[in-house]
Amino acid sequence: QVQLVESGGGLVQPGGSLTLSCAASGGIFSTNAVGWYRQAPGKQRELVASITSGGSTVYGDSVKGRFTISRDNAKNTVYLQMNSLKPEDTAVYYCKAGLKRGNSYYINRWGQGTQVTVSS
Repeated sequence: QVQLVESGGGLVQPGGSLTLSCAASGGIFSTNAVGWYRQAPGKQRELVASITSGGSTVYGDSVKGRFTISRDNAKNTVYLQMNSLKPEDTAVYYCKAGLKRGNSYYINRWGQGTQVTVSS
């Protein structure tokens, strides 16, 4: 099965850090950009950060200076390092990318999501 697999979420205190991983399983990234999104209860899903295969990055205003997105193309994995976490960062975090296996393409695939809770 071709899919995105996220991991690394959990409960952390304000000011703490977490690193999320998004791995392509059963295939490889087919799109140039891979993105992390988040959705808090009662809110729309929003872009957190994205990264191209060449390493160019884009960040949401609320996470600039605190979060860092990186990518290991050899491992088909994208990471999101989250520092100085705030309660308002609490959300389910999703990875989005296109995938490829052989000559088959899977457009705009989402991972299953990983919960991040920032609370004392």
